Amino acid sequence: MSTEKAPAKRALAGAAVLQPAVTSSISDAMFAELAGQGYARMSMEAVARAAGVGKAALYRRWPSKRAMVIDLVADAIRRTLPEAVDTGSLAGDVRSFLDFTVAQARKPSVVQVALDMLAESARDETLAAELRDIAAVPRRDAVRKLLERAGRRGEVPPDIDVETCIDLLISPLVFRLALTGGPVDDRYLDVLTNATVAALASARS
Repeated sequence: MSTEKAPAKRALAGAAVLQPAVTSSISDAMFAELAGQGYARMSMEAVARAAGVGKAALYRRWPSKRAMVIDLVADAIRRTLPEAVDTGSLAGDVRSFLDFTVAQARKPSVVQVALDMLAESARDETLAAELRDIAAVPRRDAVRKLLERAGRRGEVPPDIDVETCIDLLISPLVFRLALTGGPVDDRYLDVLTNATVAALASARS
């Protein structure tokens, strides 16, 4: 019987090895450029320069600026999705969700990027659909889980209009954070929590 060992497998010659540290640097640079310049004015060259890498490092990962933005925004959202925390009550779950959303928006760049991408999506239907898939859908799914749990507890009627209820929980706070700029303190969040819980209980389909 032969005792020779099979040769170890080697990476294909010329295969690109994408280093996570480089990808992380590119991501940081892209978000900084996106917040400072906006999507329309941002270029792959500027991102590469800010990240301290060559343009080839970007094009090995993404074929275009659009692909890069969608991929990195999607990754950031996956890592920072609000958790549908089970606090034991609907009011507690709602307040936890609102607190998490506020914490996300504490960085000025988050609001800047969100508003800029929203403006771009108004002019580009394909971009709007991509942003809905990576940003709106996961957040709405988190709220849907919260409502399903409240339904099992008997805290909301079984015939609630789920989509309207999701709007009720997400939209007022996002509107205040992104557009009106009013104070978002404990008093406001207490009032919003109470109003949201009352609205959810009556939003029948």
